[in-house]
Amino acid sequence: MMKMIRNITVTVLVFLLITMGISALTNKSNVKSVNIGEIVNLANDSKLEQVSITEDTVTAKLKDGGSLVSASLGKNTEFITLLKDTGVSAESIRGLKIEYKQPSWVSSVLSNILPILLPFILISLFIYVLMRQVQGTNNRAMSFGQSSVKLSDERKNKVRFDDVAGAKEAKEELTEVVDFLRFPQKFLQLGAKIPKGVLLLGSPGVGKTLLARAVAGEANVPFFHISGSEFVEMFVGVGASRVRDLFRKAKKNAPCIVFIDEIDAVGRQRGTGLGGGHDEREQTLNQILVEMDGFETDTNVIVIAATNRPDVLDPALLRPGRFDRQVMLDLPDIKDREAILKVHAKNKPLQEGVNLRNIAERTPGFSGADLANLLNEGAILAARTGKKDISTEDLREAIEKVMLGPKRSSHILNTEEKKVTAYHEGGHALLGAVLPDADPVHKVTILSRGRAAGYTMKLPFEEKHMQTKNSFLDEIAALLGGYAAEKLVFGELTTGASNDLKVATSMARKLVTAYGMSDKIGPVTLAEPTEAVFLGKELGEHKNYSEAVAAEVDAEISSIMRTQLARATAVLEEHRKHLDSIADELVKVETLEQEQFYKIVKDIIPPTKKHSPTLNSTEAESVHVENGEAVSAAPEATDT
Repeated sequence: MMKMIRNITVTVLVFLLITMGISALTNKSNVKSVNIGEIVNLANDSKLEQVSITEDTVTAKLKDGGSLVSASLGKNTEFITLLKDTGVSAESIRGLKIEYKQPSWVSSVLSNILPILLPFILISLFIYVLMRQVQGTNNRAMSFGQSSVKLSDERKNKVRFDDVAGAKEAKEELTEVVDFLRFPQKFLQLGAKIPKGVLLLGSPGVGKTLLARAVAGEANVPFFHISGSEFVEMFVGVGASRVRDLFRKAKKNAPCIVFIDEIDAVGRQRGTGLGGGHDEREQTLNQILVEMDGFETDTNVIVIAATNRPDVLDPALLRPGRFDRQVMLDLPDIKDREAILKVHAKNKPLQEGVNLRNIAERTPGFSGADLANLLNEGAILAARTGKKDISTEDLREAIEKVMLGPKRSSHILNTEEKKVTAYHEGGHALLGAVLPDADPVHKVTILSRGRAAGYTMKLPFEEKHMQTKNSFLDEIAALLGGYAAEKLVFGELTTGASNDLKVATSMARKLVTAYGMSDKIGPVTLAEPTEAVFLGKELGEHKNYSEAVAAEVDAEISSIMRTQLARATAVLEEHRKHLDSIADELVKVETLEQEQFYKIVKDIIPPTKKHSPTLNSTEAESVHVENGEAVSAAPEATDT
């Protein structure tokens, strides 16, 4: 509608400009229109130098100043006869130069034809604009079912496996797909069929799209990419039409790769009871299934799809013949993180002495996208302070900014709040240092960052792939260290422990209901998701146990929390002198780095946790967000 109004406005403006131009050509602004009698009087007074007569118009030029006057003569009237009849002397008539002119064809056209033709031109132009508008609408209607797939020629913009740091096993799995595309005969002569599809599974930011582009670059084939949400429309059948159009384009460019990002947008389980058999998403999914494993078996198109929600995908997508291979991309370990940091640091000036290995040790749980963001934040911090290169301090600050949020310089605690926060964080740190299965402390601070008034960061010695019951219990006790310290020292509690209680309670509940680590409840799982995946995880869970068992679960969770609180309180009472020292130092300097902290508690560290001043840890639990609050087992954060 807005485009039509704009076109009409432009047409009217063009018409006005043409009219003004014609008016400028036909009218002479330096000619004064007068009555014919005045011209006769001027002639009688011998003030006229020259007279030009064109049809029934008289234009006279005056002797003084050379100005022009014009008058209408009237039809069938002779100018000389008019002068004689009005008494102009013969001498004045003889001294007057009279010139007769024939009208030009241009002026004839402009004066006679244009007034009739111009309305037709304007109407025709208006109809043309309307027709163009309708034609554009028809074109959009005809292309409504076409896919908006984008073709990236990876033969020109090559991304290779060497450009994808880490993901060694995933690259090995996809190397065979590259060989299928480059040397299909080697497999066909042995009766092997080219795989139909590859499903990349992994958390957001682990490099699924980059890896798919690397496959196309290694195979030297065209790369079509589209998002799953681009298939879905409010009209039934449009998504299926776009799928057909996508595969039609892909087959014309075969061999090639079709990459569908976020396939869970159209690949969710069918039969949920929503939309019936004519649900648009189901129609689109059905068409994808047919195209991938229909009657055509000689096509040379490989579909690579990516999702971070494999649990909601329809089983028909996952069977052999559709997505023959499922490649899992995990979060990078310390070696992969170091390699990823080197890739993203290529175009960034780093100060001499910046140790990316050390940065990799401080960023456990970070994905490739997180690491790229980390280096970008470090560059921004360096630019903000006017530096020419990025220092280690910038990168360390960027790590904490990514994990917990920016510093809040304006959030200044008063003396009493600072003391409470110091004891709270000191309780976390002391328990992390003393308990045998708790992660060692890396940093303690009472500076506000994000939503935390203070936090304790912990790093284990080595990467963990499994957690024991004792490690869970020690982490719960460490989480309750701030709560216990406040109650022990001040005799009352603050809201600062609310975040710790939330995380600890969640951990205790999982111990009982998910991991089977409760002696009272036994080795059972007490929550199973329903098939109604469209309701979401929490709403989709139902209790498969009685109210009596639920009461036992609640009692067991409460027992774990109370036991670990008593344990934490006992440790803090035993080492009250060290707790006071940590809190006093935090009040003075506000932040204790790893070496400073372990100087205070070095005489109470268990033999199994003897710690080198040099950071040699390789993994830590990453900060995550629940309901808008930064929470984790490490670092523990004091709520504000």
